[in-house]
Amino acid sequence: MGTADQIRLVLADVDGTLVTREKILTPRAIRAVERLRARGILFTITSGRPPLGMKMVIDPLRIDQPIAGFNGGMIVRPDYSVIESHTLTPEVARRTLEILRDHKVDPWVYNGNDWIVGNADAPHVAREQWTVKFPPKVAADVGAALDQVVKITGVSDDLELMKRVEHDLQQALGDAASAARSQPYYVDVTHHDANKGGVVAALERLLGIPAARIATLGDQPNDVLMFRPSGLSIAMGQASDEVKAQATHVTTSSEEEGFAVGIERYILGEDS
Repeated sequence: MGTADQIRLVLADVDGTLVTREKILTPRAIRAVERLRARGILFTITSGRPPLGMKMVIDPLRIDQPIAGFNGGMIVRPDYSVIESHTLTPEVARRTLEILRDHKVDPWVYNGNDWIVGNADAPHVAREQWTVKFPPKVAADVGAALDQVVKITGVSDDLELMKRVEHDLQQALGDAASAARSQPYYVDVTHHDANKGGVVAALERLLGIPAARIATLGDQPNDVLMFRPSGLSIAMGQASDEVKAQATHVTTSSEEEGFAVGIERYILGEDS
């Protein structure tokens, strides 16, 4: 594993990590990224959000490195031009939708630049629109066009059901796709190379920085995939015990400046 003085790049999850529950990027978080930059340490982000849905943190943080949206399904430059993208095959997309419907879980389809939902009043749609700052398209059949699907998200407030859905998707799809919960109420299905572990590998390739010199921060089960290859990993204080057990360090929660505390304490070596 890497040590803090060897870190050349910090890769952070967004929701529940970089921002608070109310999607606030705090002044202390901004200062922490500025301190990284002053030390010559690069910084970027990855999220299940579409790239444009991260604009509210990209701009104030002045991110100038490749950014991974859709959990790595699309990697873009800071001007949102595409470096690379990974789409699901139509067959995998159809099978995913079948499994979600069998479990009576609402499906969202991200096809190209479009976020498609079946019901604008369904749980979490309004919240997601507020988060990403653009509206979905409403379609009677969200699976009508599956030729450019970057991500399919299953949504339910039945958290035990979502654990079963994650398991069943993983079993059914195998190596054909990645299925992981990005929030307790979301399970994301992406191309098998489009996961947060794949983001670490892509940044290794694009930036020439070994994984051992990359630090990662996150809070959800899908973040463990980037913890494993990275040299140093930091779990947020509100993360589950299973997630915390996979990290090098545990910081405070996202409501207690956990991102900034983690950067200051474990990477910059400052008291906080």
